[in-house]
Amino acid sequence: MDSQSEGLRAMVSRPAMIVSTAVFLVLSCLASQNCRAEDKAVRIVVLGDSHTAGSGIAVGYRFTDQLEFALSAKGKAVVIFNAGVVHDTAANGLARLDRAVPDGTDAVILQLGGTDMLRGTDPNVTRAALAAILQNLQSRRIVVLLCGARPHTNFGHEYEKAFAAMFAGLAGEYNVLLYEAFDDAFVDDPQLKALGGLHPNPTGLKEVVTRILPKVEALIDRVSLGDPLML
Repeated sequence: MDSQSEGLRAMVSRPAMIVSTAVFLVLSCLASQNCRAEDKAVRIVVLGDSHTAGSGIAVGYRFTDQLEFALSAKGKAVVIFNAGVVHDTAANGLARLDRAVPDGTDAVILQLGGTDMLRGTDPNVTRAALAAILQNLQSRRIVVLLCGARPHTNFGHEYEKAFAAMFAGLAGEYNVLLYEAFDDAFVDDPQLKALGGLHPNPTGLKEVVTRILPKVEALIDRVSLGDPLML
């Protein structure tokens, strides 16, 4: 090939190289921006039982999905991970804690203890497991919103009273935010419950999100302060 042909090929290929380089730079920039945005997002794990696991509820309508959507609509940069397990007890939650709440987590919504109450578990056993979870998260500087449960069992008034006092007592002892009863939003309304009457349907979960949202916003504020013990 003569020098004139090679020069022509160089002139033709140069614009293509410029375009390819420009596209690469734009994609790299967008990827970098997305990474930075993800890095800035508050990472919240919901450690819970059947109410938050979302079994039988379509993706997009589970508690974690609806909560993330509601927070995003208010301009909050969050990523919410569902670590709910059907029928999970506080002791089971403690046993899987390190897997369920990995390093890099900023905050935890702790929704355990309701299953214990329905099964008649000794409140002291449940309290010890929840306290161990809170101690673990506190040592890792992960802020917590503790969710209680409406006392409604067949084990008597004193038993229910002990559980109600347990959630409030733990919140005070470990200086964590408290949402007094996760199931309060739907427990009295059959229209908000799934078949079986124990768990919320998507509309019931929407009502929970509406009520708990201010507490979750306060949780995010604690993350921004950088101290799990600060109000």
